[in-house]
Amino acid sequence: MPAISSQKPYRVGRSKTGLGLFATKPIKKGTRIIRYFGPILDSRIPEQDDIENKYLFELNGRWTIDGSVRKNLARYINHSCRPNAESDVRPRERKVFIRAIKNIEPGDEINYDYGTDYFKAYLKPIGCKCESCERKRKKLRAERAKVKARTERKAQKAGAKTASVKKKKLNGKHFAGKVGRAKA
Repeated sequence: MPAISSQKPYRVGRSKTGLGLFATKPIKKGTRIIRYFGPILDSRIPEQDDIENKYLFELNGRWTIDGSVRKNLARYINHSCRPNAESDVRPRERKVFIRAIKNIEPGDEINYDYGTDYFKAYLKPIGCKCESCERKRKKLRAERAKVKARTERKAQKAGAKTASVKKKKLNGKHFAGKVGRAKA
């Protein structure tokens, strides 16, 4: 990995989803964090339009940035459904900047929403792993576990009631519904 100067307010580090970009200094809301860069691809050229990787950043219908260049540290910024940054796209200048939309504390992972097309193509099939979606799934699992435990308790109570009813029926006079003396 390329050396990062201490002047930068971010570092590349291990994330839940692989590598991510983390704040090393407080970043105020509205601050430009990093530029997303790489070769500019033209969709009218068939060879460039056929390039397929997950670091393509579409500027508009014609121009796309191929962010797979190793020096492009912005490619390590992960998706989040509740991001703390956003992309500031400037198609005429063919530039993209990542800007903070919330105050970001040191140690926080920098993330932004990749957009609907990317989400449907790459994230939805495997499930979004951002923090807010993980919390939502954890909450759903807890609710399902509560419902399952509740139904099991009800089933046990119902089983206990039927067992006590059977004991009463098998006890004494109520056996087989008839009471009588044994014939000799």
